[in-house]
Amino acid sequence: MNAMTRWIDLEGAVNVRDLGGLPTVDGGVTRYGRILRSDNLQGLTHRDVSRLVGELKLRHVVDLRSTAEVTLEGPGPLARVPEVTHHHLTLFAEGGRHTDVEADTIDADKVLPWQERQLDEDLRMTGFYYGYLRDRPDSVVAALRAMTLDDGAAVVHCAAGKDRTGVLSALALEAAGVTRQAIVEDYVATGERLEQVLRRLRSSSTYRDDLDSRPADDHMPRPRYIQQFLSVLDERFGGPMGWLGAHGWTAADTEAMRARLRD
Repeated sequence: MNAMTRWIDLEGAVNVRDLGGLPTVDGGVTRYGRILRSDNLQGLTHRDVSRLVGELKLRHVVDLRSTAEVTLEGPGPLARVPEVTHHHLTLFAEGGRHTDVEADTIDADKVLPWQERQLDEDLRMTGFYYGYLRDRPDSVVAALRAMTLDDGAAVVHCAAGKDRTGVLSALALEAAGVTRQAIVEDYVATGERLEQVLRRLRSSSTYRDDLDSRPADDHMPRPRYIQQFLSVLDERFGGPMGWLGAHGWTAADTEAMRARLRD
């Protein structure tokens, strides 16, 4: 792991990084080696598995992929490791045939009922992200709780490690008290490796058609996408913590996340 960039370079995954090293609102820094975020783990090599499980003490995989993706792609090599517990928690409100690559349409009246404006790119992505929370709040809360389990490191992943993983990472970091600027910077960091991510996903028939239906630049994680998503939660619920509290998240859950990620 490169402590300067938080990237973890593996042979079989290209968008893996640590949620450690991020500043908190009270002047602290999140811990390394507790929660990782990643793209699809299907291609992990034996060396990757040994590093994750042996060196980094990975014990929990939080898989946000849809049931169709897991069926088509398989659970991945970590599923064969007895030390690792898998938590499959689909956020299925995805567009495309099998994936979360892009939403084809968004019902703005259902997603943002207090606003009346033309459906632009920012609103489309905001509705897409908010759809995870609207349609699968149970999975969102359960995934965050799985990320707090303290018997080893956890990794949260989807296909690209960008949208579903980006939303869950943002919520986890918010619960840990990370600054909004750092949350946004973590979200956009996937852009540094987007070309590698897209190349890797295009090698699979599960993802190729969805990816090729839009220009590569449309997949770039832009700061305003996550900023707008968080602002929706601010306006409607008083912030992400308000949304979580309305869906069963407790003060003890917040304390567990802070204990997990805080120095």
